[in-house]
Amino acid sequence: MTENADLQSVLDRAAQGGRITPQEALDLYRSAPLHALGQAADAVRRRRYAGIDHIATYIIERNINYTNVCVTACKFCAFYAPPKDTAKGWTRDLDDILRRCAETVELGGTQIMFQGGHHPDYGVEYYEKHFAAIKKEFPQLVIHSLGASEVEHMARISKVSVEEAIQRIHAAGLDSFAGAGAELLPARPRKAIAPLKESGERWLEIMEVAHKLGVESTSTMLMGTGETNAERIEHLRMIRDVQDRTGGFRAFIPYTYQPENNHLKGRTQATLFEYLRMIAIARIFLDNVAHIQGSWLTTGKEIGQLSLHYGADDLGSIMLEENVVSSAGAKHRSNRMEIIDLIRKAGRVPAQRTTTYEHLLVHDDPADDPVDDKAVSHLSSTAIESGKAHPELQIVEAK
Repeated sequence: MTENADLQSVLDRAAQGGRITPQEALDLYRSAPLHALGQAADAVRRRRYAGIDHIATYIIERNINYTNVCVTACKFCAFYAPPKDTAKGWTRDLDDILRRCAETVELGGTQIMFQGGHHPDYGVEYYEKHFAAIKKEFPQLVIHSLGASEVEHMARISKVSVEEAIQRIHAAGLDSFAGAGAELLPARPRKAIAPLKESGERWLEIMEVAHKLGVESTSTMLMGTGETNAERIEHLRMIRDVQDRTGGFRAFIPYTYQPENNHLKGRTQATLFEYLRMIAIARIFLDNVAHIQGSWLTTGKEIGQLSLHYGADDLGSIMLEENVVSSAGAKHRSNRMEIIDLIRKAGRVPAQRTTTYEHLLVHDDPADDPVDDKAVSHLSSTAIESGKAHPELQIVEAK
């Protein structure tokens, strides 16, 4: 039997609902014909979402960066400022944060992602105060924010356990964790790009604690910082093993490294074909994770659209503000009309979703699609006029 025939037999088994091994995933990722890989991944998606497989989703949210001061100094990050750099470092006050939440609600956003640096003074109490204030003023907003790295940091600052930190910020208003800080979970590439962060195993341990405490999360992967194909598959394996125990990862979201304005030198970005292969292999391998999100912020709208044919069921966020990935060179922009059009032209029916993937609005009839973006334009102009410290707002997609 030829190698291609062996690979096709693995693809056929996966398409029919069978689980594949990490070695099989690596063989497929390295060698399976791209179209065959995409066909199998799409078959897995259609099987999982039988009856609603014609739908692809998006969400409207806002990324609120509360500070860029950070002690972690990840080499791939172009956003952070060291604590001693008072000229570059900044922190938003609570009134500014609440104003941004109000604008989000006004524009139909349902979710905020609180994202910033590992500030040396911000323990659990800081997040309790801010999440409680947001929930009091805007109970309709879902706080899908932070990640295991922030939890580790705030627990250390406040001298409490990770369990207590999670329980307290959850009680204050945190609804779910983002996949922030995952980057690459295997030890070698993680130490190369984020040597001061917790290990990948520790990141997963904290997420597992959160899941057992009733706080679900997403999971992510940063591609293209020098990791090997085998390390990419190992990253997936580590996520799948935890998911087998907890079921708490709601989605998997790979995105590509952006090379501008940071300290990683001589790195080669993941190619667009590598990215599409990862979307497909993730849908095939992560048989216990419900959703695969296609990214367009770092790869472009056309590749985001193509991801819907390679196993993705979601195109992520129409984000009313994002500064972290954009600082490293992500330049792609979009709005609600464009995302709806991308989904339609991929042969799917667009639907606005909630954080937990319930459908808020299914755009069955193109005649009912929004016809302009006046609200988004209004946000951009007023926010820039009244913004503080880091005012540039961009309509981009979340992580």
